[in-house]
Amino acid sequence: MKTNYVLIDFESVQPSSLDLLNHNNFKLFVFVGANQVKLPFEIADCIQRLGERAKYIKISGTGPNALDFHIAYYIGRIAAVDPAAYFHIISKDAGFDPLITHLRANKIFASRVSAISDIPLLKGSNSKNISERIELILDKLRQNKKAKPSKIETLSSTIGSLFQKQLSEKEIAGLIKELTTRGHVIISNKKISYCID
Repeated sequence: MKTNYVLIDFESVQPSSLDLLNHNNFKLFVFVGANQVKLPFEIADCIQRLGERAKYIKISGTGPNALDFHIAYYIGRIAAVDPAAYFHIISKDAGFDPLITHLRANKIFASRVSAISDIPLLKGSNSKNISERIELILDKLRQNKKAKPSKIETLSSTIGSLFQKQLSEKEIAGLIKELTTRGHVIISNKKISYCID
C-alpha cells in the first residue's frame, strides 16, 4: 500500500484535529516556525497517539520561505528512498504550487490542500457517500479541461489515481456506472464523451 506523507505548514494552517490521519498508511510531519512557541494540546495528543508515524520539525531560522524550504528538503529526502510515496502539503501558501508541478513532472505524487479534510483520499475513500466521490471525480475531470480520458481504461486509471489506488476495481466500475447514470459520461463503442459543466 502506498504511504501517504502529510507535511503540515503549521505557520499557515493550525488544524484542530489530526484524527483523520490515524491510519497505518499515513505518516505525519508537522513543521513548526522558529517563532511558534506553543502547540494546542489536541494536536500534541494526536501526534503522540500516532507514535513513530509522526514527528515535529522545529525550524531554527527565520526569513521568507524558511519553512517552505524545509518541507521541500524533506520531500526530496523521502522521495529518494520511497519513490512510490504520495505527499500532501497542508498549507494555504500557493507558493508550493510550482514545486508540486515540478514534482509531478518528475513522477513524484504530490498535492497541496488547505485542510487535512481536503485530502482526496480522506474526503472520498472514507466517505460512503457516492455523491461526494462523484463530485471529486467531476472536479478532477473539469481540471483536465480538454485532456479528459477517452477510454474506459484511462478513466478507471484516473479515478484510481485520484483516490490513490485505495479503491477496488469494483468500486471504480460502480463510480463509472454512476457517472453514466447521472449523464456526466456517455460511453459509445468503448469511447467516452462528457457532459460536464
